[in-house]
Amino acid sequence: MTPSPATTAVRVRRAELSDLDDLVALEQATFDSDRVSRAQFRRHLDSNTAHVLVASANHRRFLGTALVFFRKGSRVARLYSIASLPETRGKGVGTALIEAAEATARQRHCHALHLEVRTDNKTAVRLYERLGYHRFGPVVKGFYEDGSDAYRYEKLLK
Repeated sequence: MTPSPATTAVRVRRAELSDLDDLVALEQATFDSDRVSRAQFRRHLDSNTAHVLVASANHRRFLGTALVFFRKGSRVARLYSIASLPETRGKGVGTALIEAAEATARQRHCHALHLEVRTDNKTAVRLYERLGYHRFGPVVKGFYEDGSDAYRYEKLLK
């Protein structure tokens, strides 16, 4: 299977401790609230229940990041956070990160990947639905730090 042209140049790998400064900088550049802190990233980089992914076009420039959580004894993974630089949106970075998160979940023998997304983030909603995610459950009221609501999405992994 040949990768789609939009994602051909994007490489995704597991983050390392040496990526910590870049992870924090990307988080600061991407989100106004609900940010993953430096201490949280540091903890997740060493955790067996978290997988931090980074997307880049070369080894020096981060284009995006994703954080996937796993619970012991559960076969459902959670895409906790995904971020891409504003100038890279629509260029396959999000797709590459989501596909890598799904692959990671499959490797951990998970049968589903769950996520939450702001109800007003129409671009992300379209992306998730295009990639086969389905909304489930009621809207989660006040889910985000600023009081915004969230949709819950799920994709069954094969």
